[in-house]
Amino acid sequence: MNDVLLAFLFTLFAGLATGVGSLLAFFAKTTNTKFLSFALGLSAGVMIYVSMIEIFFKAKDSLTVALGETEGYWFTVLGFFAGMILIGLIDKFIPKYSNPHEVKKVEDMEKSSTPIKNPDLMKMGIFTALALAIHNFPEGIATFVSAIQDPTIGFAIAIAVAIHNIPEGIAVSVPIYYATGDKKKAFKLSFLSGLAEPIGAVVAFLLLMPFLSDVMFGIIFSMVAGIMVFISLDELLPAAQKYDEAHLSIYGVMTGMAVMAISLLLLA
Repeated sequence: MNDVLLAFLFTLFAGLATGVGSLLAFFAKTTNTKFLSFALGLSAGVMIYVSMIEIFFKAKDSLTVALGETEGYWFTVLGFFAGMILIGLIDKFIPKYSNPHEVKKVEDMEKSSTPIKNPDLMKMGIFTALALAIHNFPEGIATFVSAIQDPTIGFAIAIAVAIHNIPEGIAVSVPIYYATGDKKKAFKLSFLSGLAEPIGAVVAFLLLMPFLSDVMFGIIFSMVAGIMVFISLDELLPAAQKYDEAHLSIYGVMTGMAVMAISLLLLA
């Protein structure tokens, strides 16, 4: 029961990081693109390192114990790419809002401290919140199940997810605030998008707990690794490169990998 409670706490911590991002957006008068580029790179580094160095091989160990060396390795690789395909399909079919005129308005509002109260920005913010909630739901399942199997891995995943949820919170709250002038509403919608993660943990607890085994853990772990690598390569690094100056995003990646490596060594 203590492991279950700890898993829920890790997932809640990761989800609430969207609220942290929302608060940071309100306190920052201007957008620090250097910091944003470094932070996004750091998040990608954390996620890639923990996925490729730790989670993938945890999955392989579980599956080879249950299925044998060759078959277990095959299932690990298949699970890894299945995770990438799953999150890729989610990304493809979630609603997106990419009106270039609105992108320009967001750039303008970042230089201003006064809400421009444009209703189209509200649409952008709500679509972003919905998209992130859909993304966060499987992340919540992944964090919960990983923490049940190995609290060290669960903690590492929770940290990685929390780091990348902070800029997601900013992405939701800023357009909503500038559309409405209401900080409370912007924070609430940003906060709610992050709650999809603990909801995912509840679903995992109610539906998956009776079926958890070495094979189930291994498949989930391998899919988690694929999901996190996809998010890093498809979302975090391109966003970091957009604001990049003097290779800051790559230095962020290296720093994130080093931080996660040291954290895992200290927790071992």
